[in-house]
Amino acid sequence: MPIWQSIRAALTTDIQEGRYAPGDKLPTEAALARRFGVHRHTVRRAISDLANDGTVYSRRGSGVYVQQTITEYPLGRRVSFTRNLEAAGRLPSREILLIETRSADPKEADALNLEPGELVHCYDGLSCADEQPLAIFRSVFPASFLPDLPNALGRFNSITEGLREQGITDYTRAWTSVSAQSATATQALHLRMTVGAPLLQTISLNLDPRGRPVEYGCTWFSGDKVTLTFGCDDDVARSQKPD
Repeated sequence: MPIWQSIRAALTTDIQEGRYAPGDKLPTEAALARRFGVHRHTVRRAISDLANDGTVYSRRGSGVYVQQTITEYPLGRRVSFTRNLEAAGRLPSREILLIETRSADPKEADALNLEPGELVHCYDGLSCADEQPLAIFRSVFPASFLPDLPNALGRFNSITEGLREQGITDYTRAWTSVSAQSATATQALHLRMTVGAPLLQTISLNLDPRGRPVEYGCTWFSGDKVTLTFGCDDDVARSQKPD
């Protein structure tokens, strides 16, 4: 067996046995060359072959990473991060980055039908699948009729459960817009990606059964980890988004 194939087999075993998990960065070519006692170009041949079959991928200026499972994330009228990931066979989790009450900015006030300067609750967090960062989100809620929502969010770390405790037993997506963006330095740090890597940004508005805006949200999905899918009901919802 050529040496590069032996190296490829050893790295494949490392990945299959969990020494390098999906999303993990492999050691540098120089480190692998020392490990196997070969020249870097031999290591490069092995990694290139792993990349050809989709086992690893390269990020310019960053290194080589174990390929991650692409998560299909449906944007249905009823919004549930946990249910979406569980349906895809992934283990969902969330990390709270910030919960605060502050004045709404102009876009938030307009979306939530608030007067300028009215108070909103802002919930920033990190969404993960199988303990791998998937997306950063910011959800904004009107404080006027959800006074204790920050405490509920802190206890449950769940928007659905937090709203339910505040009397909002159901809510649906009114509209969603999707655009492509490049990761900033802080986004890249949270999502374990390089600055400038592609993100999928969604901006959406959710309504309670009375038609009141209850959540204006923005989510930045890692572009190489997520495929966003829309159903027929969402085509209708998107068409209702105001210009």
